[in-house]
Amino acid sequence: MRVTVRLFAMLRERAGAGEVALDLPDGARVTDAIAELGEVTAGIPLVMAVNREYARDDRVLDPGDELALIPPVSGGEGKAGAGAGQAAGPEAPEAGADRAAARRTRAHARVVAEPLSPEAVSAGVRDPRAGAIVTFQGVTREVERLDYEAYVAMAEERIAAIAAEAVARHGLCAAACEHRVGAVSLSEPSVVVACSAPHRGEAFAGAREIIDRVKAEAPIWKREVEGGEARWVDGVRPTG
Repeated sequence: MRVTVRLFAMLRERAGAGEVALDLPDGARVTDAIAELGEVTAGIPLVMAVNREYARDDRVLDPGDELALIPPVSGGEGKAGAGAGQAAGPEAPEAGADRAAARRTRAHARVVAEPLSPEAVSAGVRDPRAGAIVTFQGVTREVERLDYEAYVAMAEERIAAIAAEAVARHGLCAAACEHRVGAVSLSEPSVVVACSAPHRGEAFAGAREIIDRVKAEAPIWKREVEGGEARWVDGVRPTG
């Protein structure tokens, strides 16, 4: 059977390609696919996703599956907010329900190449029930620019689920998160989170949870570029 393996960040650079097709025997598992890649994955802690859902390394693969090998994500200094990591562990049965919840609630997510508009993101969460709107911007600091890379389809689904869970957990009116890919210059926003709620406490708590969980769970990577030199920022294994 044939499966497609998606590679990102330092894995993509090692392999010289972002996608590799593997012919594996029937009944092969994720570990068998990783073994086929040899030195490409050596020394890099990985989390796996099959068809855009986090998966265990003993997951049996089916013909046509898309296996994504996810190195440590961009992370950040903040600790995951309340409830972080509870939504979707490896092969969590709730994953489909999370995406459906995002559609039912006012939870917006986008991963885009164009510059972000904090004003537009905030406007999208306005609600007549809301007495508070909190907006957070994460901006490039100290370096010439950051280059962001993402597993876009999975990142959007994960961010939407995180936002939907924050709406439910904190009683928000609405929540939104948009993240850049590509080059983000000094002082430009790479991520914007906005939450509306009847009171400021819930709005602040919701925004903090969303940004912390996006940094810990979404398959997004960043590379610092300064003076013609570039390096991938040390990350954390996504909590899934």
